[in-house]
Amino acid sequence: MVSEPNRMGVMDLAAHKTPIPGLFVVDLPVHGDNRGWFKENWQRQKMTALGIPDFGPVQNNISFNNEIGTTRGIHAEPWDKWVSVATGRIFGAWVDLREGPTFGTLFTAEVGVGTAVFVPRGVGNSYQTLEPSTAYTYLVNRHWSQSARYSYVNLADESLNIEWPIPLSSSEISVKDRDHPGINDVPPIQPMKTLVVGANGQLGRALREVFGNAPHIEYTTREQLDLTDRDLATARPWDEYDTIINAAAFTAVDRAETVTGRREAWAANVAGVAELTRIATLHSIALVHVSSDYVFDGDLGRAYREDDPFSPLSVYGQTKAAGDAIVASTQRHYIIRTSWVIGEGANFVRTMTRLAETGAHPRVVDDQLGRLTFAIDIAAAIHHLLSSGSPSGTYNVSCDGPATTWAELAATVFRLNGSDPADVTGVSTQTYFAAAQGPVASRPRNSMLDLEKIRSTGFKPRQMDQALEQYVLVLRGD
Repeated sequence: MVSEPNRMGVMDLAAHKTPIPGLFVVDLPVHGDNRGWFKENWQRQKMTALGIPDFGPVQNNISFNNEIGTTRGIHAEPWDKWVSVATGRIFGAWVDLREGPTFGTLFTAEVGVGTAVFVPRGVGNSYQTLEPSTAYTYLVNRHWSQSARYSYVNLADESLNIEWPIPLSSSEISVKDRDHPGINDVPPIQPMKTLVVGANGQLGRALREVFGNAPHIEYTTREQLDLTDRDLATARPWDEYDTIINAAAFTAVDRAETVTGRREAWAANVAGVAELTRIATLHSIALVHVSSDYVFDGDLGRAYREDDPFSPLSVYGQTKAAGDAIVASTQRHYIIRTSWVIGEGANFVRTMTRLAETGAHPRVVDDQLGRLTFAIDIAAAIHHLLSSGSPSGTYNVSCDGPATTWAELAATVFRLNGSDPADVTGVSTQTYFAAAQGPVASRPRNSMLDLEKIRSTGFKPRQMDQALEQYVLVLRGD
């Protein structure tokens, strides 16, 4: 006997939210005739277009159940699940066991061959068969391990009061499932870990400010975790991590033009990034990587979009472009492309403020166009992309507003410090570096980045003139 093609009578693909955040019920089109039926149980492009996370399944499991009333769960394993049935029908019950305001929230639904359920990590999953010979299937994004630690709650917990169609007293239940604790004795599941690499740099310090000191956020310095270390793959229990934010990089653009600097740049920006990408792919970790306007030559007559082809002028730009290409190969990635970064420590605005205070008359480059990017804004954009579940990909991040030159920025800083903007003299890049000792990297003349994509996610970049004024006031202590 062939199961009914779509017991719910739904023929259009659709996703429905539930009271449990991140738990979706999905209607699956089932196409049947006198031979049987066919359905696309998981179709990545279609499902992600509905808002289902691109969770990257790595294992497919099938649980076959002989009799009606077989009941399993409630288990919350350390992975996401895509649940459906191949034959038969179930009553499913899901309980949020994650720390937070929805802890203990219950959702139930009947699932036939025309329905699937996405179950995020930390949500307890259980079911009871309603037909004999029910084949329950589930995709997961972590390889099953006997040593994996997971949480669970009793199927008969009185406070949950799950209305099982078949009384548990007459159901087939394992001894282990009968002995699980009640919801009041279950410790909430903590979020998976986020690792910030390069936490002592200017972006790393901004990330500390934005992400805070929650127990699941870890910060590591180069001394604690070196991306060029051959033992990087075993340096952490990577299965415990959901996100890696790579704020480490070789950024000495001129030194990269030397023999020693070139080797260091390729080691940190390419080889280390490649190993980090391999780890992220192997363990289904979201990898956040910071890029640069130096991947472009600056000859384009408009702001650069995320999909414009690479054309780096310098060794540093070449290593950043190579790193971007590698990171883009892993399924869960965010490449944050920035320009003219200003953060804690030595930077252009601090230097100009000091020169304004001392009455100096600096010569500053006036033939490079761009916009500043404050490290705190990069950190805020990363937090936004991760917390909003924005699609993987490359995102330009900088301040908003008209293009400017370094010389114009310097004059603005002088004015904000009460000094004469005319004290700043604009010169060409060639003139500025004419007396330089040692190799000088070529810089892109146009570093403008198009911000439409990041705006489309709901993130609003700050206006550069306002952000600069606020920063200078902080430097002055006003």
